Amino acid sequence: MTTTFFLVRHAAHDNVDRCLAGRLEDMDLGRAGQVQALQLARRMAKEPLAAIFSSPRKRTLETAKPIAIACNVEQIAICQELDEIDYGAWSGKTFEELNGDAAWRMWNDQRQSARTPGGETMQDTQQRVIGLMDALRRQTPNQYVALISHADVIKAAVCKVLGLQLGDCFRFDVEPASITTIVHGDWGSKLIRLNEVA
Repeated sequence: MTTTFFLVRHAAHDNVDRCLAGRLEDMDLGRAGQVQALQLARRMAKEPLAAIFSSPRKRTLETAKPIAIACNVEQIAICQELDEIDYGAWSGKTFEELNGDAAWRMWNDQRQSARTPGGETMQDTQQRVIGLMDALRRQTPNQYVALISHADVIKAAVCKVLGLQLGDCFRFDVEPASITTIVHGDWGSKLIRLNEVA
């Protein structure tokens, strides 16, 4: 028995290329992101979704709602396992500011072992998202499930599926409003599509 997971990165907020949103509460979708979310919903309407699980961040929930409407899914379940990496004091800083921080450079150079100021490692992130997928596979056998999350969370899952080191997460992109499809079974996992943009 397998479960097909659509790992959806939230649509764009207005500062997506300028600052690290992290777990900031008030980072919602901009106008462009709202358009992307509707395009995602039209794309996901082609799939027989049984359930939608979302990170608790506002931008992920605003991405999930049009998908739920388009796919006739009555409820969006909020999952802490899909939350953004806890970037602690880095949250809200511009990438220009962060590039001057030695700890930020270490995080990007040694992603497999470095910790954020919030205390989380990329391996911690990988364990929580893969643990969730394992649990949901048992709850939703032979079904299609959407997981609405964040770029690094999705990258951590892809690295696990492909057997890559976590430092290899920079070798592929997970763009805003993209879909990465993974089939997950008791035999393991298989990447079907990476970074599909609706």
